[in-house]
Amino acid sequence: MKRSPFSFSRILYTVMIFLLGISMTFYWVKKQRITTNSYDKLRDLIYYIDHFYVDTVNHEQLSEDAIRGILEHLDPHSTYSNAAESKMQSEQLEGAFEGIGVQFNIMNDTIMVVAAIAGGPSEKVGMKAGDRIILVNDEPVASIGITSEQVFKMLRGKKGTLVKVGVLRPEVNNILDFEIIRDVIPTKSVVSAYMIEELTGYIKIDQFGTHTTEEFEDALMMLIDKKMQNLIVDLRSNAGGYLDAALKITDHFLPKGNLILSVKGLHTKQEKFFASNYGLFTDGKLTVLIDEFSASASEILAGAIQDNDRGTIIGRRSFGKGLVQRPFDFADGSQVRLTVSRYYTPSGRCIQRDYKNGTTAYYDDLLKRIIEDDEILTVETDTIPLIEYRTQLGRIVYGGGGITPDIIVPHEKKNFSTEYYQALNHSAIVQFAFNYANQHKELLIKKYPSAETFIKKMIVTDDIYNEYLYFYAQKSNRTVPPLDAIEKNTLSTWLKALIGRNLYQDEAFYPIINSMDEVIKEALIK
Repeated sequence: MKRSPFSFSRILYTVMIFLLGISMTFYWVKKQRITTNSYDKLRDLIYYIDHFYVDTVNHEQLSEDAIRGILEHLDPHSTYSNAAESKMQSEQLEGAFEGIGVQFNIMNDTIMVVAAIAGGPSEKVGMKAGDRIILVNDEPVASIGITSEQVFKMLRGKKGTLVKVGVLRPEVNNILDFEIIRDVIPTKSVVSAYMIEELTGYIKIDQFGTHTTEEFEDALMMLIDKKMQNLIVDLRSNAGGYLDAALKITDHFLPKGNLILSVKGLHTKQEKFFASNYGLFTDGKLTVLIDEFSASASEILAGAIQDNDRGTIIGRRSFGKGLVQRPFDFADGSQVRLTVSRYYTPSGRCIQRDYKNGTTAYYDDLLKRIIEDDEILTVETDTIPLIEYRTQLGRIVYGGGGITPDIIVPHEKKNFSTEYYQALNHSAIVQFAFNYANQHKELLIKKYPSAETFIKKMIVTDDIYNEYLYFYAQKSNRTVPPLDAIEKNTLSTWLKALIGRNLYQDEAFYPIINSMDEVIKEALIK
């Protein structure tokens, strides 16, 4: 059957209209994209590279580099992590893992230790916040463009394996060498809780993780049962964690209805969080300790206590992180943590430090505060823009970059010798304490049947002290000249604390170490 000319013409006409419609649509879409400044340059660039670039490229790496580059121009806390990095980061707050036990940031192309996890291998050998890792297994890791994933691969590993780490420390002129035996990293958040004086309790929170609230409540109830009337909460070197944990713990200190925190952003509605009527310690004397490594969730707690005139903040100005991130997951397991809002303390302070000069300058400010010569540090001499706010009772508090303590305790500036620091920071001190505790365990436990008796009665004799110096000389090939009385006493106290840790864990360790702590001494006076 022949097709009529009319039918063919109609089909041709329909096809032409269809093609014209497609052309007009593409023209309109392209015009709209250009005129609204949303032209997808990134997609087109990848297309050009894919079709015209001289060599083959790794598309996945190209995309990741582009994402990281974009985020670097937003703020210091919007970050991208690939699938492996995301898994490792979540493990620090949620589950056990094996490694050396440090929280770190890459600052100025250098691995900066933000916190040595309490009870972990790194803390046990003497590493601490502020250390800059420049060598791993004798290989340079600074100024080589190292990534977080590479750091994880270098520092994590099976329990029992050895990693050598060389660090620079602000108060030490030479490189400190540590030999660290990897272990299962403890995920406990409340690392110490005890009665530091007859009526005063002490709780140290290492991070705000999945189980922090429950751990804190158990510790608080234990101290209340011991007739505690005053409480010291130690948040030094606590880099933060989950917002919910910080809110719940803060809730235990404030009367019902007190504002804890408000959060708002360009695309998020303002949200306010108030204290409930479930607080377990709303009346007793409260002191909170902070330093330059107390960040995020730690600053939320400290800011709420300060602005509500609930307690005294003692220490050094906190990190200054007032931005809230929300995780967005990609299909391959990678994740971007995008800053979506700012948080504000009850007085209206946003304590986020200025980052308009870029990430490098942002972290340089932190390094400056770690090494600054602040023997007579006051609000006026600290490097902070003085923006005044008022607490509930009308006291002046400061915004513009971190929480400024009510009582500032500067860095201890002791003129200890290089030989002292070498003897203290070498891994030999941990090995010696372990060996000594094991070799004399039966006798020590018989003589000191509890952590409490060990703390009160154990004395590091001259024989023990000299035995360590001999052991250190063998391990380091260095001879220690006679140390002065203060250096000898401090080194002996560290030996006692480390021996005590091998016998009674942190129940003995922190009370001994805290006896030398100037910030805690100030808190007890206050």
